[in-house]
Amino acid sequence: MFSVPMENGASSERRLSLLALLLFSTIGVIIGSDLLWDYLHGVGLDHISLEGTVVLLAMGGGAGFFRHWLGLRREANAARAEAQALKGEAAELESRLQAQRVEAERWREEARDLIEGLGAAIDRQFERWGLSPAEREVGLLLLKGLSHQEVADVRNVSERTVRQQARALYRKAGLTGRADLAAYFLEDLLGPRGGEAATPGKDAP
Repeated sequence: MFSVPMENGASSERRLSLLALLLFSTIGVIIGSDLLWDYLHGVGLDHISLEGTVVLLAMGGGAGFFRHWLGLRREANAARAEAQALKGEAAELESRLQAQRVEAERWREEARDLIEGLGAAIDRQFERWGLSPAEREVGLLLLKGLSHQEVADVRNVSERTVRQQARALYRKAGLTGRADLAAYFLEDLLGPRGGEAATPGKDAP
């Protein structure tokens, strides 16, 4: 089926509309003139009827082509509008992502001293507990929120080994588990909740 390229924009569509109008007008004038000439010169009705049928078929085909072209034009306009909307959404999303990157970088910069100080305090407390290097590494990864399997993957050991080292850590520190470990170092950073006092009996990290 004949299709009309839409990528040339509105000016191309106007030129194509004018061309189609001129084409079908010319066809109509030529066939109409021929029918008139045949009628004036006494050509038989059978011939005139045949040419009339051809005119009707041509006009029907032209009308079908024109409707098809209008449909393609509507689809192209809708596609352009959708593309423009998607472009706007993409630009907005990129702007939000950039703002989040800036905010994250600002947070890291503002919290840099706190993070470094907390890391040093955790290292000192691990040393007080007498943890082995492996137990210290496991403890840090657990504080970062990794599961036992994830810690095992990072350290290239079995999950069973990680669990054994974690139990040794808890035993040396006098803690009950990973939640207790996280609370030991992080609870006071969040401040008292609901008027609760800080957990008594903890050594200063």
